[in-house]
Amino acid sequence: MKKEALGQCPVCQKPVEVTELSCKSCDTTVRGHFKLCRFCRLASEHKEFAEVFIKNRGNIKEIEKELGISYPTVKGKLDSLIEALGYKNTVPEPAYKKEILERLDRGEISSEEAIRLMNE
Repeated sequence: MKKEALGQCPVCQKPVEVTELSCKSCDTTVRGHFKLCRFCRLASEHKEFAEVFIKNRGNIKEIEKELGISYPTVKGKLDSLIEALGYKNTVPEPAYKKEILERLDRGEISSEEAIRLMNE
């Protein structure tokens, strides 16, 4: 079983720094201060969602099916991932759209009705 490097300290939750790299093949060791990439620092739930998102080429319907979650939940997980990567959501979803999606998720309206409302 391959162990994954920790992206954050298990005690204080701050980013960790890699200080040594080793090659198993030639036994070379490099010491220094190395930054982990943004993806390495993600929590496992964000990494798993990113993998599913990429595998499905961002197709929300396929992500919904694979994870067994609703459209609003996929959007929420994507927004959380974007934020975890250090980016700000520059296109906030209008409140009325969120309400429509929540109504759709609760089964109060059909997908056709949701589409009609979104396009108004």
